[in-house]
Amino acid sequence: MGRSRSALLWSSPGGVMGLYERLAEIERKGLTAALATVTQARGSVPRHPGSKMLIFPDGTTEGTIGGGEMENRVIQEAIQALADGKPRVLQYAFSDPERGDPGVCGGEMEVFVEPLRPRPSLIVVGAGHVGQAVAHLARWLGFRLVVNDDRPEFATADSVPDADEYIACSLEELPSKTKIDEQTYIVLTTRGVSVDVAGLPELLKMPAAYIGVIGSRRRWETSVKELREMGIDEKQIMRVTSPIGLELNAETPEEIAISIMAEIIMLRHGGTGESMAHKPAAKRARKKTG
Repeated sequence: MGRSRSALLWSSPGGVMGLYERLAEIERKGLTAALATVTQARGSVPRHPGSKMLIFPDGTTEGTIGGGEMENRVIQEAIQALADGKPRVLQYAFSDPERGDPGVCGGEMEVFVEPLRPRPSLIVVGAGHVGQAVAHLARWLGFRLVVNDDRPEFATADSVPDADEYIACSLEELPSKTKIDEQTYIVLTTRGVSVDVAGLPELLKMPAAYIGVIGSRRRWETSVKELREMGIDEKQIMRVTSPIGLELNAETPEEIAISIMAEIIMLRHGGTGESMAHKPAAKRARKKTG
């Protein structure tokens, strides 16, 4: 398995700081990795408690928890942890390889493997008034925030503070400029049908969890007609949510942003969007009989 220079840094005094900096970089860039930590060790073992290693989905690693067959087994478990999202505690004895032990040192080790999945990403396309409000709320809600606009002056920290990534390009180019996966939510607060129709064909090739387009029903019906004329598959078109948001009779950009983000939260967690207000039994009975 490949090693980077950080493997040496983590073994040296102060190397843990290098690890934490790498973890911060992974979080900032929205990458996926697993962290393996030796939590217990008894007897003769290759590494001691606190030793750490990062494992990436392709099996490459940074750092080491001892090498050899034991480390290879941890790498395979870490890849599984990344797939199912579940941490695991692994126990290893180093006594008898004929019984399946990964070594003959004579000791025992416990390794905790923690999958580090990225925060869900929200891409705001179009950083006008509504886009800025959506971005502000998404950041507050803990999403990794990407701001995209084909007008360079809008895709900046001056226009939308505190985004993780700013991308000035057309909507058609966006999929080649940033990571879009099953944990990505895309909100198009764009200027009109022409922008949406030009960019949606490339966007619909991506496995985004949500693609929402702002605007009226008539605007979306016009877009659908043009997408069909371009030969876009009906199933792909049906992936788009438009108009977007829950019905709140929202008017201001901030209220519209709440409507949009409420819908995304509802979809993420399998909610219904219904009121949770308690209705007394007598009131429910009157409603049924009335």
